[in-house]
Amino acid sequence: MSTETMTDQTPAAPRIHPTAIVDEGAKLGNGVEVGAYAIIGPNVKVGDHTIVAPHAYIEKDTRVGSRCFIAKGAVLGTDPQDLKFEGEDTLLVVGDDTTIREFATLNRGTRAAGRTTVGSGCLIMAYAHVAHDCAIGDQVVIANAVQMGGHVTIENCATVGGLVAIHQFVRIGAYSFIGGASRVPKDVPPYVRAAGNPLALYGLNTVGLERRGFSDEARRELKRAYRLLFGSDLNISQAMAELRSKDSLLPEVERLLDFIDASERGVSV
Repeated sequence: MSTETMTDQTPAAPRIHPTAIVDEGAKLGNGVEVGAYAIIGPNVKVGDHTIVAPHAYIEKDTRVGSRCFIAKGAVLGTDPQDLKFEGEDTLLVVGDDTTIREFATLNRGTRAAGRTTVGSGCLIMAYAHVAHDCAIGDQVVIANAVQMGGHVTIENCATVGGLVAIHQFVRIGAYSFIGGASRVPKDVPPYVRAAGNPLALYGLNTVGLERRGFSDEARRELKRAYRLLFGSDLNISQAMAELRSKDSLLPEVERLLDFIDASERGVSV
């Protein structure tokens, strides 16, 4: 095990419990704490002032950012649960200021994407599973026991309620909210609320948008776009053409339309 100065100007040695096992090939930043019986494997890098709680397991080939909290029993960097995986070198990458709670599991990627990524400022609650090649943005909240298939994308500031099952290759848009115990087989557009099985949209995530500081104009224009896309007699293609016929659109509305345009699985309605 070696130590690195990663950000701080005043290095502080990692504190490693005597019962913890840290591989010689692991690199721990300043002020890292490793709890009792935790295991940190080869080619793992842990950023400054991150806490690895007792009995946590970081298998290998994982990058954890600074000021993270890895709770008791969490398992990071294990092999993908994918029959096509043939032992190729891949990564799990976790950003700064992210919390991963008890018994969550995060797998490395496969050769398809090369890595599984979790952004900065995220909260991944107990028993959640982040599968191979998933890409989780910044400030995402994944509630208890969320289960996702491989290649899922969750954009910045989205919230996924407890016990949600997300189909492989699904994209969940920024600032959206998925209600608990839902099944998500198709893409969920940005800025919306969705829930149920089958999944349905329930308007804009108005509370979330207000809390995130969206302007009155942006929320008003998003509501207008939502009504035209999902609450009018037009189909989605016609509604998008109608919206884009205007001289100018706010960036938030453009983002909504671009997300729908890029959907390969189709969007929930």
